[in-house]
Amino acid sequence: MFKSFFSLSVAVAVLTCSPVLAQCPHATQQQAAEQVSQTVPVQMVSAIVMPEGKDIVTTAVEAGSFKTLAAALGAADLVGALQGEGPFTVFAPTDDAFAALPAGTIDTLLKPESKEKLQAILKYHVVSGKIMAGDVLKAAEVETLQGSKAPVGLTIGGANIVKTDIVCSNGVIHVIDAVILPPSE
Repeated sequence: MFKSFFSLSVAVAVLTCSPVLAQCPHATQQQAAEQVSQTVPVQMVSAIVMPEGKDIVTTAVEAGSFKTLAAALGAADLVGALQGEGPFTVFAPTDDAFAALPAGTIDTLLKPESKEKLQAILKYHVVSGKIMAGDVLKAAEVETLQGSKAPVGLTIGGANIVKTDIVCSNGVIHVIDAVILPPSE
């Protein structure tokens, strides 16, 4: 990761303006800066604006395999919370994970009278803080936003973690293959 805007700007300018250095993984920042100063006016380098990262909800929706999760977050009034500053770690069940629940479960949970239960289930999939996969493997359990602790490792609460470290502007997503339920459920 780059530690300053200048370094980031130089890297972007080099990648977009100098195919020779972009293909050379051993180019130093000094070489990149020299190449940029020879090919790109300095005012262009300082004018580069990097797009902001996408939040957890936007990232999940755009992935296309979390439609049921997105609908559940909407029904539970949790979209705004997961678009907030965070950071959060979300163990996100796929559409297939939701489909594996007993018939009628999703329809029942999405009803307004099931909102509290749905919130509890969804909050059990969320941890405060940004916990990358390496740290998940070191922990025995994590404290969820629902209030219960969930056992973790290569799994969380019995669900397999199938994809890790999807970094978002307000946290990280780890994809799981099952919907996990809080201990009281």
